[in-house]
Amino acid sequence: MDTYSRYDFSNVWYTNNDVYGVIGDNYQRILIKFISIKRNEKNKTEYVVRGKSSVKSNVCDFTGTITIVKVQELKKTKFGIDDEYKNVGIKSQGLLIANYKFTEDKNQKDAGEFRGTLQTIFYVDKNDFIKYNDIESYKDNYFNNAFTGKWKSNNSGKEKICNWGDYRVPSVNCNFDIGAGELSVAEKYLKNGWNVKPKQKWWQ
Repeated sequence: MDTYSRYDFSNVWYTNNDVYGVIGDNYQRILIKFISIKRNEKNKTEYVVRGKSSVKSNVCDFTGTITIVKVQELKKTKFGIDDEYKNVGIKSQGLLIANYKFTEDKNQKDAGEFRGTLQTIFYVDKNDFIKYNDIESYKDNYFNNAFTGKWKSNNSGKEKICNWGDYRVPSVNCNFDIGAGELSVAEKYLKNGWNVKPKQKWWQ
């Protein structure tokens, strides 16, 4: 971890717009958008986050933290299809593991708190910057930024599973996503917010 504490990872968490998420056992669709992510300069493993969530058109603001707990460097560098990235100067690739806690505005309707674990794959480029690792995005099972955890209601104290990620939803039943090359939600779940295309820039 010490090797990577000097790097700022904030850009890898809002690089991508293809974020898909579920809340509850019925896999109701949840939309998540990070508005701002800034590293805490006094504690460089912690990132201060501001964002928005939306379930059934109910939008909530949230604030919170992402705290890095572990970084594992890959022993063998992956260069993509036909070694496309072999000569671009990649210094290293790794897996980041973090804990997150996001608290929705208690004055807003149906607010609660998100808690869980985040896994992100990244690489360090030739200029010594952290980059979002989409080198293997051509693979059918590719996903990144896997947030897996729970959401707890302020009103009832009840907890629901709540997972989201880039390109795919992590840690869901195999009968939910039946797509090969991309996310394709099974018909039985479509009525839970998946048959309606979200408004562009719904968070504004």
